[in-house]
Amino acid sequence: MKTVLLHTAFCLLIIGGASTAPAAEGRERIYLGTYGQGPKDGVFVAELDLASGQVSEPRFAGRAANASFVALHPDHRHLYTVAEVSSLGGRRTGGVIAFSIAPETGALRQINEQESGGAGPCHLVVDKTGKHVLVANYEGGSVAVLPIDERGGLKRASSIQLHHGKGPNPARQEAAHAHSVNLDAANRFAFVADLGLDKVFVYRFDAAGGKLSANQPPTVKTTAGAGPRHLAFDRTGRFVYVIDELDSTITTFWYDAENGTLSKIQVVSTLPKDFHGENTASEVAVHPSGNFVYGANRGHDSLAIFSVDPVSGKLTPEGHESTQGKTPRNFAIDPTGAFLLAANQDSDSVVVFRIDPTTGRLRPTGQRLQVHQPVCIRYLAL
Repeated sequence: MKTVLLHTAFCLLIIGGASTAPAAEGRERIYLGTYGQGPKDGVFVAELDLASGQVSEPRFAGRAANASFVALHPDHRHLYTVAEVSSLGGRRTGGVIAFSIAPETGALRQINEQESGGAGPCHLVVDKTGKHVLVANYEGGSVAVLPIDERGGLKRASSIQLHHGKGPNPARQEAAHAHSVNLDAANRFAFVADLGLDKVFVYRFDAAGGKLSANQPPTVKTTAGAGPRHLAFDRTGRFVYVIDELDSTITTFWYDAENGTLSKIQVVSTLPKDFHGENTASEVAVHPSGNFVYGANRGHDSLAIFSVDPVSGKLTPEGHESTQGKTPRNFAIDPTGAFLLAANQDSDSVVVFRIDPTTGRLRPTGQRLQVHQPVCIRYLAL
C-alpha cells in the first residue's frame, strides 16, 4: 500500500453551474475523499457559502478505505469512490464503492462494493448517461467500465482494457500505470493518461453496452519520461491540457471531437525558472471562463497560473502562488469561478483562495480546513 499512497491520484473537483463572477448567494456541498483505513476514514462532507467563501467544518459522511477519488452521479443522489487498495477479498484488485446521498444532511449510505478491475484504483468518472462508472487502476495498469444498476449500485465490469509496456524512468515507469480516465463532452471517447508509458490512450466508448474499444490511432505520446497524470478539457472542447507528473510540465493538445484524436501543440513547465529542487506535478484545471489554466506542484508546493490564448489554446506563464501547505495533490475551482481550494495532503489542510477574474491571480482568504490526508473533493449544488 505504501507505493499506492505515494503514486496514486489525488483529486479536487467541483460540479455545478459556471460563470466568471462570485454568486451573490447560494451554497455548494463539498465531499472530501481521504486516505486511511480506519472506521472513521473515508468521505467527509462540508458546505461552501458562495457569497463569503466560508467553508463549514468537515463532518464524517461515509466509510471507505483510501477514498482517493470520488465522483458524483448526474442525478446528484449517488456518489462513487475508489477503494485504493491492492487486494480485495483475496483477489489482486481494488474496489469501487457506491453510496446513496441523504438529501438533507449529505450523509452517505453504502449500497455495495465492486471490484475495480485492477489493483490500486486511483481515479473514476460517471458517464454522461449515468449508466456506467469508468475507473483507472494505477497498479493494475488498466481501465474498466462498471455498469450502474437501477438502485445506483455497481455491477461487475462490462469491459476491461489492459495496458502493457514501460517507460524510461525505471523507478516510476517499470510498468503501465493508468492514472486517470476522462470522457469528452459528447460521451463518445474515453481518455486514459498512463504515467508508466508516457501515453494518453484513446478509447471509443459504447454508452449503451458499456464497452471500450481502441480508437485509431489508439494513443498519443507525451515527452519521454514526462509521466502524464491527469487532463482537463477547455470549455469549448477544442483543447486538452495534460499535466505530466514526472517532468512537471503541461502538454497542450488540439482535440478533433469528430475522430477522437489529439494533436500536440505546446509543452510548458509548471515551475519557476530558478527552482532546482525535487518536484512532481499533480493536477490541472481550466477556469470556467476559459481564460486561465492552473497546475499544482508538489515540492515547490505551489499553483502555477497560466493565461490562455483563445485562438491557439497556448499557455503563457503568469506566476505562482504558494498553497500554504505541503504536497498539494489536488485543487479545484468552484462553479462560479470565484474561489479555488487547494488540498495539501502532507499538512492535512485545505486552503481557500479568491480568484481575480481579470488576472487569474490567487489571494488566500485566510481560511484553512483541517482534514487528515485529504485526497479528493467534489461539489454538489444545493
